[in-house]
Amino acid sequence: MTPSPQVAPRVRAAQRVALSHHVLCGASAALGLLLIASLVHATLGAFAASVASVGVIVCIAPDRAAPRRGKLWQLLPAAWIGLPLFMTVQALHARPVLLGLLLVPATFLAFLAGAWGNRGLPIVVSIMFSMIFSMAVAPNPTSGVLSSGLYFALGAGLYLVWSTASNAVLNARYRAQVLADTLASLVALMRTQASRFGPAVEAPQGRHPLMGQLLRQQAALADQLQAARNILLESPRTVQRQQWAGMLMQILEMRDHLLACELDLDTLRSRAGELPALSVLRDVLNALADDIDNVVDTLLRRGTAAPGTDRADVLNSAPRPDEPTAAALTGSLANRIVHLNDATLGIVGLARGDAPADLAVVRTAWQLFVSPTVWSWQPLAAAWKWEAPPMRHALRAALAIGTGYALSFAMPWRTHDYWILLTIVVVLRGSLAQTLERRNSRVAGTLLGCGLAAALLWGGHVPAWALVLTVTMAQGVAHAFAVRNYLVTAVAATVLGLLQSHLLGAGTSPTFDILERMADTLIGAGIAWVFSYVLPSWERGQIPSLVQRTLAAQARHAGVALGLGQLQAVDSEPELAWRLARREAHDSLSALVQATQRSLSEPRAVRPPLDALERLLAHSYQLLAQLTAVKTLLLLRRGQLDLERLRPPLMRTAREIEASLLTVPAPPKHPQPSDAGVPEPAWRPDQAPDDLSPWALRRLALSLGLCSQVRADADDVVQTLGAGRRRRRR
Repeated sequence: MTPSPQVAPRVRAAQRVALSHHVLCGASAALGLLLIASLVHATLGAFAASVASVGVIVCIAPDRAAPRRGKLWQLLPAAWIGLPLFMTVQALHARPVLLGLLLVPATFLAFLAGAWGNRGLPIVVSIMFSMIFSMAVAPNPTSGVLSSGLYFALGAGLYLVWSTASNAVLNARYRAQVLADTLASLVALMRTQASRFGPAVEAPQGRHPLMGQLLRQQAALADQLQAARNILLESPRTVQRQQWAGMLMQILEMRDHLLACELDLDTLRSRAGELPALSVLRDVLNALADDIDNVVDTLLRRGTAAPGTDRADVLNSAPRPDEPTAAALTGSLANRIVHLNDATLGIVGLARGDAPADLAVVRTAWQLFVSPTVWSWQPLAAAWKWEAPPMRHALRAALAIGTGYALSFAMPWRTHDYWILLTIVVVLRGSLAQTLERRNSRVAGTLLGCGLAAALLWGGHVPAWALVLTVTMAQGVAHAFAVRNYLVTAVAATVLGLLQSHLLGAGTSPTFDILERMADTLIGAGIAWVFSYVLPSWERGQIPSLVQRTLAAQARHAGVALGLGQLQAVDSEPELAWRLARREAHDSLSALVQATQRSLSEPRAVRPPLDALERLLAHSYQLLAQLTAVKTLLLLRRGQLDLERLRPPLMRTAREIEASLLTVPAPPKHPQPSDAGVPEPAWRPDQAPDDLSPWALRRLALSLGLCSQVRADADDVVQTLGAGRRRRRR
């Protein structure tokens, strides 16, 4: 039965979630937990199995789809740091005051691991889990702390072996799934860009039309691309790996062409005569997105992609404006869609195995594009400053944990005092926006999870083996959706906690456990919310450094993109330098977009200047697009350029952009160039004029104007933040 058009997109989305690498990794973690707990239970007994399960759960938190190289180092800190903390808490079970004196400083040191960014956050959770779950395991009076530590080490060690082996076995599948996720993000960006090919709509006052969904999707794609690089560019030796890596390189090129589609688009959208041509381009772009959507499904379902459709004829036969300037701008936009058409055909061909991958650049220096796997002390050393966000967040978390632990003694129940601490750990994040999101998901998920657990435990007729399987499934679901949808994780974690408590036989009724779980969750979420305002690290404090990073990245990208070295070089070193500079430019903008979005949840009094930030982001992306367009001309149309004529303007533009973006104070602003005198480029590539140098010169002039705007916007942001800081000091 074929689903209706209204239901089909939801069915497709659900299938993609079920076949994603998040769910597969969660299933692997759950299976590892079940096998290890069963093995230890069969050989050493129930108590040993429960403690070994804690060792497994502590190591599960940082377990993600990852390259094979460095996988063990990804998990090892969780076991290495978690073991002594688990044993110490076991030894202090009967000494609550000393236990509290351990929890507070240990929490501070654990949260400092957030200095490693996204890589360190799972380690923070693992370290805290080792202490909190140790509070949940009553010491065995006959075996002592040493035996408990050995059981914990046994579970953790077995899971390290399991996870490393599982990651190696599933590595090929992870590659396909991560690539599919990245392609799906590209499709979403293509559809959003296609929706821009319509009549101009007046933007809200103070907001640039680029700000919003398009910028968020650009930032999200930049983050996903780095995760994809780490897996797909590791040892691309086999033909299939080379094809997948080749598809990733095509995605990078398509992102640039999509970004360049914004150039001159507002001018075209404001003219009714150009709308028929834009409508054709929009339909072609949506059709190309459909082709890539089919590739996503075949990657996830292990199928064979349908042959690609070349839509160059549709582009060639599209209506063309009569006015020369409009024809020039429309033709330039159409040429970008032609590049997207060619790249889509390349992706489909690689997915089908019909085309070989060109990985000369990646093979020469693929390590440059992959995140390091070693743990450096430099981020941790830089965090020991009062203004550093990791330091302030660690202090905030330590105070919250201390408050929650002290408050647990005042509760009329103390059966599961660790539930309050567990809620604080998973809710309290580094920013207010993330904390509020976690708070809402945790509370709603706990209420739903309590309802599911109550339904399972009602009447007490469910056999123990069914509860064990449910606990295993809940662990898998909780891990699978921890990053993707925390509400689902909260539901699964609640079911897991309640059923595990029931299996361990805490001596209380299931009804009381459920009520206690809800109360402790509300208390813990409230504490985390309150302490998110203690020693706050408002986003405005990080904005100046992010702005400086963006300016430096744009200057570096301009210098490399406008260089002629690639045209004369006999190797790929100049192109590698450009790719690395391009990546940093996108990553810096992504960080600034995310900080701006997070600031929307902060109190109005401490928000950064959103209008100035939106202008800065919009102009920065436009500058990046202009420079990308010039680079595309140099790489793909070099035969139609007078390179000797272009060499001085290219060098001069690169120098002036660098001086404008990096010099303090900023140099005088360039006037925004007009579009007068723009030569008319051809609609079809095969009809292109012999000399595109005037078109390149126009792009350089526009880049200088945008560069001045970027610098003015950046100065506006920094000066506004500085003025606000001085007012607060008074």
